[in-house]
Amino acid sequence: MELLSWSIMAFVVPAVVFAGVSKGGFGSGVAFASSSILALVLPPAMAVGLMLPLLMLMDVASLWAYWQKWDWGVAKVLMLGAIPGTILGAVFWASADPDMIRLLIGAVALLFVAWQGVRALGLVRLGARLGSGAGVTSGVVLGFTSFISHAGGPAAAVYMLGQGLSKTKFQATTVLVFWAVNLFKAIFYGFMGIFTAQTLMLDLILIPFALVGTWLGVKAHHMLPERWFFGITYVALTLTGAKLIWDALT
Repeated sequence: MELLSWSIMAFVVPAVVFAGVSKGGFGSGVAFASSSILALVLPPAMAVGLMLPLLMLMDVASLWAYWQKWDWGVAKVLMLGAIPGTILGAVFWASADPDMIRLLIGAVALLFVAWQGVRALGLVRLGARLGSGAGVTSGVVLGFTSFISHAGGPAAAVYMLGQGLSKTKFQATTVLVFWAVNLFKAIFYGFMGIFTAQTLMLDLILIPFALVGTWLGVKAHHMLPERWFFGITYVALTLTGAKLIWDALT
């Protein structure tokens, strides 16, 4: 597959900028939508393999902006659970075919939109402070879904939203957790051949777009309301999730 074709780059560049904006703190937790979008035009392994080095770069670029503003206790619980979750994700990946992975990526996208809708309607409230057991469970789900489609943000949010964190502390904790989780799963990606020479070469070309997106996200985090960003995200996730499920089943 020719990754530098105009048809592929028309999806890749906006997806990378979008992920950077979210990683930088604007629209926290929806960077995984980029992987769903890329899976429409790339094999699932190539989509997630392409995104991970860029996500790791975004983690480092945004870490400085939120340095030591995180809640270490919350982060530690989530990272502990993410270890077995990542291993489970690797085991699933090794035994699943591309259509099964497309189906799971699509299902995660639609479940995320459904979850946000349920919360918006007030049918589920996370006002009560969740214990460390719930945090470890969230971490396991985080690790698994992050390995499959970089979609660990919703699982992390379920636990963190019950901790009464401020907007900035929430984002700083998210950055720290996924910096660690992405480093851990990169080891598995490397041994399993998910990274390729093609995707790594394209990653080098996309570095400026990743950094610009992250910078925009950090700025927007402190200046702009997020409602419009989430609205676009939910529409994109609904469409891409449904298309991936359709492709997997037909």
